[in-house]
Amino acid sequence: MKRILIIILLLFSLPIFAQNAAGNFSLGARSTFNFFNEGAANEVGLGTGGQFRMQLNDRINTEWYADFIQTNIQNQVSRTDYHIGWSVFYYLLKNQPQFIQPFVEAGHCFDYTNVRRYSDSESLERWSAAVQMGSGTHFNLSDRFDFTLKAQYMIHIGSDIHTHLEDGILHLEEKKGTDLEGHLLVTASVNYKIAKVWNRQK
Repeated sequence: MKRILIIILLLFSLPIFAQNAAGNFSLGARSTFNFFNEGAANEVGLGTGGQFRMQLNDRINTEWYADFIQTNIQNQVSRTDYHIGWSVFYYLLKNQPQFIQPFVEAGHCFDYTNVRRYSDSESLERWSAAVQMGSGTHFNLSDRFDFTLKAQYMIHIGSDIHTHLEDGILHLEEKKGTDLEGHLLVTASVNYKIAKVWNRQK
């Protein structure tokens, strides 16, 4: 009997998320592909992370995320990036939600980078900030559950760490001062609306 009551309550709660998006709180997991020009070669990093979203109204949503990304550069150097930040989504279609829900986004993050050569463990590290912008879409599989695919270009504001090839060896180099270093991030995530923080239907 208790199970039946729980199922009935869940079924009645599903339309709440569809009728008005303001106040929706969701949790998600993500995988990120980092397309980064390392100077000596173009390499692709693979990362994992998570996020939560707090939707402000039918057209504006916010996402707060953390990523851990690793890149293997020509089997000589390991690059590790940590990102923690936020983004604002603006939905392009008025009638929400739909199965396909495109958006544009902009945001900011703080990041830590460590680059280490395998042969002798020489390493360099940096802390910096970054801004990003891009676009993507949600694929709403139900009122609560979505799959999201997006691409954004991230510009780091701070010193630059990169590699250069000399006599077959990758050397680490840090460029002091401010350098607008950028790279492309492609992120796929799954997300589930777990609560209505405000604007609940009576």
